[in-house]
Amino acid sequence: MGLSLRERFDWGARTYVMGILNVTPDSFSGDGLIQGADWVARAVEQGMAQVAEGAHILDVGGESTRPGASPIPTDEEIRRVVPVIEGLVARTDLPVSIDTSKAEVARAALDAGAAIVNDVWGFRLDPELAALAAERRCPVILMHNRSRPQDARFEERLGGRYVGARYDDLLEDVSREMMELADAAMAAGVAREQIILDPGIGFGKTVEQNLMLIRRFDRFKQLGFPTLCGPSRKSFIGYTLDLPPEERVEGTAAAVAIAIARGADIIRVHDVKPMARVARSSTQSRFRTNPRRLRASRVLRGSLMRRCSTAPGSWTGSAAIPSSRSIPFRCWRPRTGASRSTGGASQGTRSRC
Repeated sequence: MGLSLRERFDWGARTYVMGILNVTPDSFSGDGLIQGADWVARAVEQGMAQVAEGAHILDVGGESTRPGASPIPTDEEIRRVVPVIEGLVARTDLPVSIDTSKAEVARAALDAGAAIVNDVWGFRLDPELAALAAERRCPVILMHNRSRPQDARFEERLGGRYVGARYDDLLEDVSREMMELADAAMAAGVAREQIILDPGIGFGKTVEQNLMLIRRFDRFKQLGFPTLCGPSRKSFIGYTLDLPPEERVEGTAAAVAIAIARGADIIRVHDVKPMARVARSSTQSRFRTNPRRLRASRVLRGSLMRRCSTAPGSWTGSAAIPSSRSIPFRCWRPRTGASRSTGGASQGTRSRC
């Protein structure tokens, strides 16, 4: 039996911090760890430092996903990630996730002790990955991604960004396509309660679209899944502030604080220590004004995640909280078929939960 998200995490009660370990020579953020003969030991030590700084999950990746990055052979990716994962699980009980889109790499990582599969393509590149996750009963992170090489533009100081990403309705399109990823994973046998959704900040979105996703992150809570936000050091911050990756800590902190205020369950970051502090203060601020809001949030999120009918319909329902009243809740699901008269994305409907 794999790691159970329900047993490990208390969704809605706090925001969890995922520390990034890029076991690559060419990370966009300049933190690639493959340098020198002792790179495995240094990667493990960096992971342990993130544990001490407040990380709840460690995310290990062996292939750069920056705009324009060249793919690497499967054997090379395995060579990079497996010894680091083995070193981490020997020293910490925190869950380790493998950041990959290849089933063969994920299998080797899970065998080495990884507990979560984090796929920036949402199981769309390798159809065997969903079956593997279902077989291992492991949690999965499915990310929305419309990246196309022809839409990327580069600047030496600020890095890559996307300029040609087109959406009929950004929030509707991203919500619908994330729900399609979740439905496909469940059809392959992945349990609903083992799925986390990521709207893919920085992947196939323009600077303005990324800022919109951060500002409206609460929209994705309506899908009924835990959500991950990964704005750390990304180019939309650099192009907004005119700063290179190593100077984007404050911009990352602002994005993280807004995402948490909008209900993000996990933040994926390079700079764990300052972002863990932001997460703690932002989470406390979110619930301090109304003590019952935390209790209500837990019940509502649990209700949404336990069951959501696949058939669209009108919303109804209520969730009891520790008081004499109840709070209605909604669960958004996309409706296929009808489109906006302007030719936009399919409209959404409220579904009975």
